[in-house]
Amino acid sequence: MSRRLVSLTLDTLEDLPRPCRQCVYWELDPVSAERACAAGDPGLEKEAWVSQTLLEWGSCGKLIYVDGMPAGFVMFAPPAYVPRSMAFPTSPVSADAALLMNAHVVTAFAGGGLGRMLVQGVARDLIKRGVKAIEAFGDAKFGDAPDEPGCLAPADFFLSVGFKTVRPHPRYPRLRLELRTALSWKSDVEYALEKLLGSMSPENILRPVRPATRATNS
Repeated sequence: MSRRLVSLTLDTLEDLPRPCRQCVYWELDPVSAERACAAGDPGLEKEAWVSQTLLEWGSCGKLIYVDGMPAGFVMFAPPAYVPRSMAFPTSPVSADAALLMNAHVVTAFAGGGLGRMLVQGVARDLIKRGVKAIEAFGDAKFGDAPDEPGCLAPADFFLSVGFKTVRPHPRYPRLRLELRTALSWKSDVEYALEKLLGSMSPENILRPVRPATRATNS
């Protein structure tokens, strides 16, 4: 089974699950999102948001493929790019953090560690860009209300991949992953991701073996 992690682009945007591709829950404020949905094509607004964010800030998402099939994705950006981030009772996101807006793994591929790989991919990207932390709004009652939009990931998911609660709430806790802490699993992350991306050099995989030395009697 091959796994491949790639950055979100306007081309790979089309590989998001259709409901997510058409969703502007995070990208617009609540009033504008409602208007976009009423106008009939919120997908255009999402494409415009991704295009602007890529141009002004850079990579804002990761997708993971399993045997060539889109299996999951995450999206992230500075809170200033995410109007919905101000609508939570545990707002605002810290100024030194990027917001992990959502994390989704296709049901058929759940339970295989893909969510952790996606978060690790985001962490690696943001460490290189000098960002100090990732924050997220989790849903502490995920699945309890079937009519709720699935635009938030379960709070338990974030806790399971290393986030800590920084502002508790019965429904929407804000969680944080310190990227300097994430460096403690840097070697594991880099090995997994370099192997995942297929870009690890043979020199790093096969470390030179010291030639055996013959023991001498003293």
